[in-house]
Amino acid sequence: MYRLPYASLSAALLLVSGLTALPAQSDEATPASSAPVRTAPRLDNTAVNRVDRSDATTTPMDQSNDQASLKISADIRKAVVADDSLSMMAHNIKIVTEKSTVTLRGPVKTMEEKARIEALASQYAAGATVRNELTVAGK
Repeated sequence: MYRLPYASLSAALLLVSGLTALPAQSDEATPASSAPVRTAPRLDNTAVNRVDRSDATTTPMDQSNDQASLKISADIRKAVVADDSLSMMAHNIKIVTEKSTVTLRGPVKTMEEKARIEALASQYAAGATVRNELTVAGK
């Protein structure tokens, strides 16, 4: 049985995968589409994040490293992510537990999501105060 050296096999796989990944090209002109052009959302949210520069604002850097605080944040995060009724935006909120205060920050899609996340946080906060600083996107 003939064995290819590993380097040759790798080169062959790269060549094949590179060839199949190339888009098909045509000499024919593509007709203009009548579909509306959508603009991509702004990826630069520097203006939104300016509020995080204030010392008065709770940021993830304020998360306490004691076991109780970490457990509270982790339990709330698990509950939020497990809730399929919440949007991806809601799943990505900031949850910061410092001493006996849980701070929820970030955008959500609706007032219902804001209320649902606060309810989950209160349920898993183990007696800590919950500060709901969530904002409804577009409002």
